[in-house]
This record gives sequence, structure tokens and C-alpha cells, in this order.
Amino acid sequence: MPMMKMDWEAGRWLNSPLSARKEETFLKVVPEKGRDFWKKTFYGFEYEDGAALLADWANDLAVEVSFQLSSFTELYDQAGILLYHGPGQWIKTGVEMNDGIPQLSAVVTDGYSDWSLAAVPEWAGEEVTLRASIMKDAVVIRARTRHHAWRTIRVARFPYPTGNQAGPFACSPTRDGFEVTFTRWAFTNPDQDLHTDPTEE
Repeated sequence: MPMMKMDWEAGRWLNSPLSARKEETFLKVVPEKGRDFWKKTFYGFEYEDGAALLADWANDLAVEVSFQLSSFTELYDQAGILLYHGPGQWIKTGVEMNDGIPQLSAVVTDGYSDWSLAAVPEWAGEEVTLRASIMKDAVVIRARTRHHAWRTIRVARFPYPTGNQAGPFACSPTRDGFEVTFTRWAFTNPDQDLHTDPTEE
């Protein structure tokens, strides 16, 4: 199928941000300080109140979200894709500021969360595209920029055949004033192989 670019108005907010406004073809989102997605592990707290704009996600499609990194400056500034099956069963993946540099991040949650990071300081200031594609009982998560090729971030269990949603998310757990510029949200053909890059459309 050809890439199906989503209109921002076609999504439904799981949790609304402080503000969201269209600017030409982009969506600028300001998340509310202190909201996030996390369940229990290590920290003990539970959050499922971060801003996420979702649409139904069929398992035979990949979902992609693109956004600009130029505003990511403070600890835990973050944005990307939320893959949502239901309360306590979701994955958030994207770029998160940690230790002063952008990091590719994935939080995989089924009652409890785990967290993985991979530093990408060379991506600072670029436009990033995140991609998630279901294969068998798992989701393959990849990321790239215009100047850096696809990189596989995570292969994680996601065994839900129906009832899934996906779309852009943004969180700012520790500060006010963080704004994310989302440039694209689309559904497209799924990955064909773990070791083959997706076909550009």
C-alpha cells in the first residue's frame, strides 16, 4: 500500500497536552510538566498520563512518526511513538535527553516497565523518524535521520493481534516549556525482514 499520511485531526488524545497547534503541516505540542509513562520498576511510581495522539493500528501496517530534535535540551525531554494496547500494556519509544545527550529510548511495559537507551549525540538538532512494525509476536522498532541510516533499537514482545493503537507522544517529566515539533505521522507497509531496511516511499 502507499504510505498513508495521517492528518493530525484524525487522532484521539489518550491524554491531552497543555497545548497542541498546527503550523502549516506540522504539529507543535507542549506536554504538561510531570506527566509520563512508567510502571513500578526501580522507581516505584506509576504514570500513564503523558500526552499521546493515537489512532487504530492494524498489525499488517508499520507506523512512523517524525519530529525535530532542536528543542530537546533538558533531562528527560522526550518524544516518539506510543504503541498502546491498554492500561499497563504499551511501549513508548523515541528520543530522550539523558546525561546531556539525545538517546534512542524504549520503555516496554506489561504491568512493569523496562528501559533501554542508546546514545546518539551525532543526531542532535536533526529530524528523527521512528518506525514500529509487528512481526510474529513481536514489534521491531527502528529509527533514522536524513543523514543517518535506519538503526534497529529494539525487538520487543507485543503479542496482541487486535485492539492496538499507535501515534506520537511527548513528555516532559521535569520541566515547563518543552515544545516538540512533529513533522509527520503515517502508516505504511510493514517490515519484511529483521535485517533488511524498510523501503523508502
